[in-house]
Order: sequence, then C-alpha cells, then structure tokens
Amino acid sequence: MEKKYIITIDGPAGAGKSTVSKTLAKKLDYIYLDTGALYRALAYKTLKLKISLDEVSALANLCSSTTVVLKNIDGQMKVYVDGEDVEEKIRTEEVGLAASKISTFVVVRERLLNLQREAGAQGGIVAEGRDMGSVVFPLADYKFYLDANLEERIKRRYKELLEKGASVEYKSIQKDMFARDKQDKQREIAPLKAPDDAIIIDSDNLSVPEVVEKIIFYISIK
Repeated sequence: MEKKYIITIDGPAGAGKSTVSKTLAKKLDYIYLDTGALYRALAYKTLKLKISLDEVSALANLCSSTTVVLKNIDGQMKVYVDGEDVEEKIRTEEVGLAASKISTFVVVRERLLNLQREAGAQGGIVAEGRDMGSVVFPLADYKFYLDANLEERIKRRYKELLEKGASVEYKSIQKDMFARDKQDKQREIAPLKAPDDAIIIDSDNLSVPEVVEKIIFYISIK
C-alpha cells in the first residue's frame, strides 16, 4: 500500500498557504487541514462572548468549556464550535487578528495541539499554518515554507476579501497585516519562522498552479 505522507505548509498571513494547500491536497487526494481555523474558531467565541484577549484565566475557562470538533467533509477538515459550523464566520480580519493574539498563550496552544496531531496521525494530510513543521508535526515527511513580500500579501488579502463581498479598506488590511506579522514573529511561544529543514518557496511572482507544481516536484525527487 502506498505510504500516505504528512506535508506541512507554513508561512505568514496572505502568502497563499490556504489556496495552495487546498489545491495540493486535492491533487494528491489528501485531506486538507486548516489549522489556523482552529485558532480562529476559539477567537470567534472569545469575541462573541466579549472576553478580553489578554485575560489568561478567562481564556483557560473558555478552552475547558468549549467543544471544538474537526470533521472531514469531502476531503476537507472543517471546524465546529459547540456544534456550530463556523467556517464562514471565522474568516474576517478581526477574527484573524484575535486568533494571532490568543495563539500566544500556552493554554490555548495545548488545547488545540492534540486535536491537530490526531487529525494527521494517519498521514495523507496537507497541514497548513504557522508552526506545523516546527511544532505540531516536527517529524513531517515534507515541510514547506511559503513566503511573499508584505505588499504582495496585502494586495492578495484585499482582493480575496473583495471577491467575498466584504466591505474593506486597503489601509485597514495593511494595518492589520502589519500587526499580525509583528505578533506572529515576536511571540514567545512558537514564533513564526521557517523550520530548519523546510523548503522555502517565494511566491511573489508565481501563480497557485506554479507553486503547487514546485511542491510536487520537490516531493517527487526527495
């Protein structure tokens, strides 16, 4: 039986990780795991209940009283919070920024770590996030770090939100993206960085299909 690999794709916000990971998973007939959605799910509930993003004890209580479930639907892991499908509700910039904030706390990361590892235990998975190769799946078969310059990432996120019908301002996206980069890279716990053994791909001048083909090429020659 053909071995099913664990493939991790890390990188900063707006680098194209989600689209590339979804496309790659579909091409390989693997499951796509959007780990960032787990943090967004808890952040969504935090904002919904108006809990302070800096209050550790309140976040600990939230984690212990919240049921987060991953369901494999048509090859894609979707996240449910207390039985609610929150897929569409967690994709705002506000929730993304909040997710970056609460991910700095040990209690939140520990709550979600086992959930992520259980999802990838059998292999045949493309795990996308910010610390997949460095923390969650340190023994992954293949690790990639997808990067792009800040201005390009801002343009991509702005275009993505407009296409979804969101009412957004370019300067607002710029401000939020800068803040997320700072939070992700400077946090004490699992800061955003390329794993030492990851293959780094600069996507500035590459289309999604070109990035996916690059990844498949590296997998085929390793």
